[in-house]
Amino acid sequence: MRLDKPRIAPLAESELGPEHRAMLGERFKTGKILNIFRTLLKAPKAYKAFMWWGGYILSDHNALPAREREIVILRTGFNWKSGYEWAQHVRIGKDCGLTDAEIERIKAGPDAPGWTPVESAMLRATDELTSDGHVSDTTWAALSELTEKQRMDLVMTVGQYSQVSMLLNSFGVQLDDDLELDPDLKA
Repeated sequence: MRLDKPRIAPLAESELGPEHRAMLGERFKTGKILNIFRTLLKAPKAYKAFMWWGGYILSDHNALPAREREIVILRTGFNWKSGYEWAQHVRIGKDCGLTDAEIERIKAGPDAPGWTPVESAMLRATDELTSDGHVSDTTWAALSELTEKQRMDLVMTVGQYSQVSMLLNSFGVQLDDDLELDPDLKA
């Protein structure tokens, strides 16, 4: 975690009015409202747009299979040193079929043994995007097993989760009570 306390405090339960609850929708009527959403609700119009676009990235409309999408999201969060992003998506990644060993290997990057050539290329593309904002010709060619739409969605997924990581890091969104900070992402 970059910050040990929030710069923008999440809305407390007592601060969540009917308009906030309406924006949260059915998903949060019975479940826990995560700190990221409690924080983003402080900018309601941005929250709505964020949820729409993020909903696309995490949906079946994203042409990347869920497991591969989570590899890209986790590498993005790790590269941006976003403890919150990493912790949330470790859980999601496991639900999408990632093993503990693969999650640890994501930290080591595209050259770690055990990746398929296309997984390595996806990790390399993520590294290039999070360092230079551009996928090199060599890496793009190595992604040739992916469809054009999958390559587009890879870039858009890294872009979305770069933004998410920057928001989390800069706003100081703290881990939800049921999450643990990865020791490799301590300040």
